[in-house]
Amino acid sequence: MTDINSIKKTPASSLDPKMRKLCESVQAKRARAVIDRILENGFITNEQLSTEYNHPPRAIRDVRENGIPLITHSVIKPGTKRRMGVYTFGDAADIVHGRIGGRKAFPKKLKQDLIALHGSRDAITHTLLPEACLQIDHRIPYEISGDDGSFDPSLFMLLDASSNRQKSWACEHCPNFSGARSPDFCKSCFWAFPEHYTHICGEPCRRIDLIWSGQETLIYDHLAQQAVNDGISLADLIKRKLNE
Repeated sequence: MTDINSIKKTPASSLDPKMRKLCESVQAKRARAVIDRILENGFITNEQLSTEYNHPPRAIRDVRENGIPLITHSVIKPGTKRRMGVYTFGDAADIVHGRIGGRKAFPKKLKQDLIALHGSRDAITHTLLPEACLQIDHRIPYEISGDDGSFDPSLFMLLDASSNRQKSWACEHCPNFSGARSPDFCKSCFWAFPEHYTHICGEPCRRIDLIWSGQETLIYDHLAQQAVNDGISLADLIKRKLNE
């Protein structure tokens, strides 16, 4: 099994000048911290990332979004039999030039345009929320389609923090994300266009998010208890009732 000593480290002294220059040009705080750790030690582990960030993959994406190639290694943690992720820089030939400089800051007008089109609601759950609770997100992941700087509202969606994390995790584990990276694949996926889609990360699935609020929570509690009594999940109970 692979151990951390067997992977090729990529400290600053080992890098192609083009790669080192690109790494040194990044200013974003989260990406900068990851880059500095790899430049110094030649690698960074998921465990190291977890001490600073609640969502380590997001920090890694920040680096990749600046056009910097990273290699993901799965190694055995020293002294244990557990696997952990380790990241090193990739080859300078794999620099994604269209990503250099990272994401562009969203103009304030974009959120207002999205609210005018869809209301102040989460695109996944359709829940109405205060404007401050909603975040702008690319419908198609930035790593796949990039950003042409036009800020066309049709290319973006509003999500609350929870939905944004769910989408981020799903996209990072999608076969398209680690494979062909086809924008057309994303265009027909639930996570990009929940209004009309044919698959969820390549699987022929359909999904609906239901929220019970106010007095409706009593209905939810009743259904949840019935599901427990019947020994099935709440989702299966609701499906069964819809088929009755």
